[in-house]
Amino acid sequence: MAFAIAIDGPAGAGKSTIAKRVAKALGFVYVDTGAMYRAITLGCMRQGFDPAREVEKTIAALPSLHVELTPQGQVLLNGEDVSKAIRTEECSRLTSPTSAIPQVRTYLVAQQRQMAASADVVMDGRDIGTNVLPGAQVKIFMVASPQTRAHRRYLEEVARGEKADESQILQDIIQRDYNDSHRPTDPLKQAEDAILLDTSDLDVDQVVAKVLEAVAPKLEVARA
Repeated sequence: MAFAIAIDGPAGAGKSTIAKRVAKALGFVYVDTGAMYRAITLGCMRQGFDPAREVEKTIAALPSLHVELTPQGQVLLNGEDVSKAIRTEECSRLTSPTSAIPQVRTYLVAQQRQMAASADVVMDGRDIGTNVLPGAQVKIFMVASPQTRAHRRYLEEVARGEKADESQILQDIIQRDYNDSHRPTDPLKQAEDAILLDTSDLDVDQVVAKVLEAVAPKLEVARA
């Protein structure tokens, strides 16, 4: 039976960074569900429309948008590596409302569950522990203050050579938190059996250590 680790939390909490490190440490497959939603958003943008505002067009476009995550960490959209293109601020801003469209969620959740059924995974997102993989053996709900998350996102964008406004990023994060936690379909919330982990004052190594500490006894039982 495959082993699943679900890491949920708001934008900028460090989920992807930690999930990648944990997956590498355990030899698991890392599944970045946020990147999958970003890729769908980018695909719609490239077709010339706002996916959040033109829902019917978004739904109609889904069959033409094939998203794939490679073992090397690349995000492919119809075979093209869009790993960098999906990280722009515009794409980030549109992804939250796009991901709230029920048909978009259904389309991608089916793929995510298939991935988890075929391999041991570390999967991060907004509703992994509550909806995508409710039977995950380990669930982590990762949080950090909005200010901390905004500063992290600002540093990421600067490192990529992009112009960034930290105050605008903070406003976007606060709005995204509201959107993600109030959407009618699969809202962001902590699963009842998830471990709450505040990363505001922890570095990456410390967070990874805490997650691995939570995983160890469950993995030992599963492998016994």
